[in-house]
Amino acid sequence: MRRATFLGLWALAGVATLGGCSSKPELSTEEGWVRLAAVPGRPAAAYFIIHGGPKPLNLIGVSSDVAITSEMHEGGMAMKKVDSVPIPAGGTVAFQPGGRHVMLYDMNPGVKPGRILSLLLTFSDGTRLRQGARVIAAGDPAPKS
Repeated sequence: MRRATFLGLWALAGVATLGGCSSKPELSTEEGWVRLAAVPGRPAAAYFIIHGGPKPLNLIGVSSDVAITSEMHEGGMAMKKVDSVPIPAGGTVAFQPGGRHVMLYDMNPGVKPGRILSLLLTFSDGTRLRQGARVIAAGDPAPKS
């Protein structure tokens, strides 16, 4: 009887372990960085990558404790403000130079290259994720992935 109980528990543990190995996508972010403005008083730009979770969501806001306001934008020279960005289930959305990005207005003037600052990403279901972002100077090349 004990052997049967042991084998049953062992089988149940195996099923639980396999369940933990499922390939369900998890909402996450990576590779955050911020390019400071070339001219003092102008906005900085934030970039990062979002990996969608098990259900589609919208990114509805990005903020930082070192900027007074922020806006999500699309495009390079002819950028336009957007209120939300769709994040498909299991998909990847990149915020990168020349494309989607976040403008950080009225940055704390004490923020210097080399600092890691915090971005707070807010999604349509109420989820919030913090992403570290390395600060680089206006003329520096983008960080390598």
